[in-house]
Amino acid sequence: MDDAKKEMIGQVTLDYTRYPGEDFYCDGAVEEELLEIAMREKPERYPALIREKKSWEVLYHLSDLRENIVAWLPIDRHMKVLEVGSGCGAITGCLSRMAKSVTCVDLSRKRSLINAYRHRDCANVTIHVGNFQDIEPDLPADYDYVCLIGAFEYGQSYIDTQTPFEDFYRIVRRHVKPGGHVVIAIENKMGLKYWAGCREDHLGAFFAGLEDYPDGGAVRTFTRGGLERILRACGEEEFHFYYPYPDYKFMTMLYSDRYLPKVGELTNNLRNFDRDRMLLFEEKRVFDMLIREGLFPLYSNSFLVVTGPEPQTVYSRFSNDRARHLAIRTDIGQREDGSRFVRKLPASGAADAHIRTLAQNSRVFTEWFADSGLCVNRLEEKTDGQERPFVELEYLDSAVTLEELLDECLQKNEEKRFSDLLERYLHILRWEGRAAQKGERILRDRDLTFSNICVQGDVWTLIDYEWADASIEPEDIAKRALYCYVLEDSGRKESPILQKWLSRMGMDDVAFAACAREENAFQQAILREKDGSVRTAVTDMRHLIGNLALPFQEAFAHIAGKRIEIFEDYGNGYSPQQSYWIQNAYVSENLFAAHILYQKGVRGIRLDPAEQPCIVQVKRVCLGEWELSVQEMAQAIRTNGETLRRMPDRADGMDSVFFDTSDPNIEVRLDALPERIGQADGALTVEAHIVQLSPDMQEGLRERMMRRKGFWFQK
Repeated sequence: MDDAKKEMIGQVTLDYTRYPGEDFYCDGAVEEELLEIAMREKPERYPALIREKKSWEVLYHLSDLRENIVAWLPIDRHMKVLEVGSGCGAITGCLSRMAKSVTCVDLSRKRSLINAYRHRDCANVTIHVGNFQDIEPDLPADYDYVCLIGAFEYGQSYIDTQTPFEDFYRIVRRHVKPGGHVVIAIENKMGLKYWAGCREDHLGAFFAGLEDYPDGGAVRTFTRGGLERILRACGEEEFHFYYPYPDYKFMTMLYSDRYLPKVGELTNNLRNFDRDRMLLFEEKRVFDMLIREGLFPLYSNSFLVVTGPEPQTVYSRFSNDRARHLAIRTDIGQREDGSRFVRKLPASGAADAHIRTLAQNSRVFTEWFADSGLCVNRLEEKTDGQERPFVELEYLDSAVTLEELLDECLQKNEEKRFSDLLERYLHILRWEGRAAQKGERILRDRDLTFSNICVQGDVWTLIDYEWADASIEPEDIAKRALYCYVLEDSGRKESPILQKWLSRMGMDDVAFAACAREENAFQQAILREKDGSVRTAVTDMRHLIGNLALPFQEAFAHIAGKRIEIFEDYGNGYSPQQSYWIQNAYVSENLFAAHILYQKGVRGIRLDPAEQPCIVQVKRVCLGEWELSVQEMAQAIRTNGETLRRMPDRADGMDSVFFDTSDPNIEVRLDALPERIGQADGALTVEAHIVQLSPDMQEGLRERMMRRKGFWFQK
């Protein structure tokens, strides 16, 4: 390799041999911010920065939860990995820690620099900058894993052919050694979140994927059937589908065809943080229905496809959105004989002690609950090849949780059975145990909730005992269990059977509020690092970033014309990543005044004033204090509507524009006015009259305008 075409960032090699000399896509100023962070800050500081910045882009690129999608793979220190579309390095560090070597490919030099700086201590990482189609002929054909994490959907951008996705896959596949794997993480075009009111991840439009991308674009996601057809067309015979939940970006649980979710498990569904969304229905209830009907694999929000020999893992749950010394992972694996096992592993060396504490808790509770009617799942301490601790537990076949049994009682209105189950549960909580008889300190399991008790016939087994607490009382554990039971599905609280028990346990509104405070304090405690800093749980990021989740009735009120979406073009076109909302732009029902601050380098600004057909007349445009003339407005403004002209010489603003679309946009090209904008930051003001049209008004206007004298459409 020509030394003039490589750069060393710490121990990471950047190879520019195939770099065209220009980045063809860029997220603008945020990439400069990310590069500054990567150059100056250690990764341990990233959680605090995510909390401080309150930015979707910073969260997306720097969150360590992004690594979950590959952290479960059985990659070891003898293996070579190729990462295509490595971007800012969200998963590169994880791959580097697991593999012998990691080869990255990315089109953007800026993003590759971010990747290199944040992983500068990884001597086994090489980043090739340029188009994959140009770089891949120089790559070897002996990779154990080729990872396409959020990259396959851009296949037609990488490959300029009539069948870009098939050809992309064939090219990728020839770099995998015999017995190796291709790993594809991608959104499901039919993911339930899109039906429920999320905009399509890449285009930012409602239902774009469900409508099969009617407006085109460079990105394509697929259904399960669509991915299977591509793989089979490429001669791929062995592939396995996994289902990241809530999606592959911030995965907390990974299901498979060998281990699908159970009713009641999928409760954490508001996990898109990039923009506002609607709430068209309760996703948990729809997921429960799909699970009962055997349809979950078709509506999972994301897919993870692994080709080649089937991995041993059938399920994985990540409990790493917490302080580093408490972060663990739980895997369910399946041996060749079909038997299964459960493993709990530390997410990093910082949590090794926590795994050992889990083993200690097992011994304590096994003795404590002896003769109580509650067994404790058998646990065995082990170490891996690097002497890292983990524990292996018995997998309970054909078991159901106490939570499932209670739900069944509510559904069937079986009050006596429900009461019998809770009476037995309370008996277990109040068990004095052998430790109490010896006068020893009493440790209780704070997390002895209904979902953590597995039932096989008359045998009850405790499967999770991570949180031993000497300060908590049995009644407090019972109240927490009831609180969590209601919190996960508010519909349960409507049952008269449960209401009787809530009343018996003193669970009124005041008690629920107290439980909420105590639960929040507990969750904050497990987010607190040893240095005193507090990690922000990803579930809280929506609130911090400020995006809304609106029930559809409220969303319609917003769509009626109270907000304006702004897009910025830094030279690579408009994208949802460079957009934001102006909340108070409407002066009155039919007049808006959008005041927009823009940064140096912005070439164009697009306003989306509504999400329904409308008529708009731009009255006034100012750059700073300079008001544009009508001629300058005509020079700079472009729209996707059709001009309604009444008189050729009108001077009171521009002609009205009829937007016969639900996505009207008004573009102000700053680069068309170079004498006005200069090279600094600035301000743009656009004032306009707007009349939003109902479907009948839209159709009637279209017909009448074509017939009426004195009006015409100017193409």
